[in-house]
Amino acid sequence: MVDYLRINLANWNARVPVHLDSDFYDVAGFKAGGSALREFELAEVGDVAGRSLAHLQCHLGLDTLSWARLGAEVTGLDFSDAAIEQARSIAAECGVPARFVTADVYDAPRALGETYDIVYTGIGALVWLPDLTRWAETVAALLKPGGFLYLAEFHPFTNVLDDDTGTRVTHDYFDRKPQIWDYPSSYTGGQSLEHQTSVQFEHGLGDVVSAVAAAGLRLEFLHEHDHTLFRRFTDLVEAGGCYRRPEGVPRVPLMYSLRAWAK
Repeated sequence: MVDYLRINLANWNARVPVHLDSDFYDVAGFKAGGSALREFELAEVGDVAGRSLAHLQCHLGLDTLSWARLGAEVTGLDFSDAAIEQARSIAAECGVPARFVTADVYDAPRALGETYDIVYTGIGALVWLPDLTRWAETVAALLKPGGFLYLAEFHPFTNVLDDDTGTRVTHDYFDRKPQIWDYPSSYTGGQSLEHQTSVQFEHGLGDVVSAVAAAGLRLEFLHEHDHTLFRRFTDLVEAGGCYRRPEGVPRVPLMYSLRAWAK
């Protein structure tokens, strides 16, 4: 196993100032009262007022603080100290109560020291984790009896398709080896990163569901979505803040979401 944690920490700390200035995250819009949450997440999670919520791999904390604005008592956790510093700053500037903790996701039960009604995570999070079984066990340890995990993620099927049109199978869906990437800039565009190397891990949909079930959580739903958050392929068209295949073109799953309950 490569030293993924050290490599990825340097990469994500380097992304923080780039993401703060990006249109993708729109920090200014959030500070002006906007929300970072997607409509399908709001519908599927439901009312969070008065409920405790832990957001794993929270990055800048915009999703975390969006749940707080809806009444949740939130805690965000991320391994990037630079990101957590900014999350705390944004929370203070906006006057939104929140707790932010710097720790690796696998250390969350010890680092947070409490349990929650809701564990929320996703949107590009799982690809950074080598062990989904351990991740699901971590989630289960963080949940109160009767609490639930809500996960929203990019669909792994998209990663087998060509990066241009998304119409040809060019990658192995079952390849689970660590993938080492060198990108000069982040997915948000902008300036070149000081640390450009990252290590990622592909997980199939079956891997995710099996890990959640093995951790003792009861799956309520698994929804596959025909939209995503950015122009993943060149023919995707923007509509209502989401990107989809054009009308009349065969669709593929671009995102998925699931909810699973603790006993």
